[in-house]
Amino acid sequence: MQTAKQAAKQIMGHVSDQATWDDIMYELYVKQKIEKGLKAVDEGRVLSSEEAKRRLLGNEG
Repeated sequence: MQTAKQAAKQIMGHVSDQATWDDIMYELYVKQKIEKGLKAVDEGRVLSSEEAKRRLLGNEG
């Protein structure tokens, strides 16, 4: 598992020299969200698409 600093360094090595602050911040945000999602999967904190749809539509019963 990478540290946040290691992940930031890796991202910095891949962004264009013309990247803006917004571009860099977006890349960091996406990386964080992906890691959070993968952790949720590893911990079993996921729903099937059918269950998610049912909950979103309020069809609890």
